[in-house]
Amino acid sequence: MSSKAASPSWSIRGLRVPQLGTIRSNFSCSKGLLHSAAMKFSLIAAVVLLALAQGSFAQDAADLEQVGQYFEELKNKMTADVTAFLSSQDLAGQAQTFVEDRKTQLEPLATQIQEQLKTAAAKLEEHMKPLAENVQPMVENFQKQMEDLLKRLMDQTRSVAQ
Repeated sequence: MSSKAASPSWSIRGLRVPQLGTIRSNFSCSKGLLHSAAMKFSLIAAVVLLALAQGSFAQDAADLEQVGQYFEELKNKMTADVTAFLSSQDLAGQAQTFVEDRKTQLEPLATQIQEQLKTAAAKLEEHMKPLAENVQPMVENFQKQMEDLLKRLMDQTRSVAQ
């Protein structure tokens, strides 16, 4: 190692490193210093663009915070306004007036519906009365058949029980 430090130029994997501070290789551009200056300019431009982007993001975050604060203030103001409006209004009196107005409007309609229901019930009774009269003998006949069947079953169970 001491021989490398003592020599004015030393090699890295077979490449000679001149004392000017640039690394030359078999794959280097022939322009040398011009290429190095372009790379430095590109690097500086990239750093400047990154700095501008970071500043832009910081500004966006500040704007977003201001928008959030605006909405919070708007919510608080609306809550206060609605509370003030509701406390200043006589809601119970308005509700009572509304109910009374609707009641007076609906009373004639309720009377009309009641009359229509009475008429419909009378018509239904007219149609059901003959039907009930026709069904009555059938029900009596069915009842008589069931009584006869029950009587026979009782007689059969008595004869089996003896």
